[in-house]
Amino acid sequence: MRRAIFARRPWGSWRVLGRGAGYKIKKIQVKPGCRLSLQRHGKRCEFWVVISGEATVTCGGKTRVIKANESAAIPLGAAHRLANKGAKTLVVIEIQAGPYLGEDDIVRLADDYGRR
Repeated sequence: MRRAIFARRPWGSWRVLGRGAGYKIKKIQVKPGCRLSLQRHGKRCEFWVVISGEATVTCGGKTRVIKANESAAIPLGAAHRLANKGAKTLVVIEIQAGPYLGEDDIVRLADDYGRR
């Protein structure tokens, strides 16, 4: 199976910058006014670092805004979402850690684009 290193999504895009045993690093770009699905993972946790823009982060029922050079930790199994309410593209570095890092480890709880 070929591993994707870049993907366009309705909300923006992601690119894999690096990977190894138990980790993957992605650059995520979220278009203004867009957000990712509310989701959770069964086999990985995630760490988000904002590079530019402002991220509205929902995790475990709480929402907060993080700016450039700030970060958020997403624990294993927590319902979470990343949103860009600003006028500029949001750029985030995501570090995934866990025993399985496939894109099919996503349980969507809600999605603006009708994906399951």
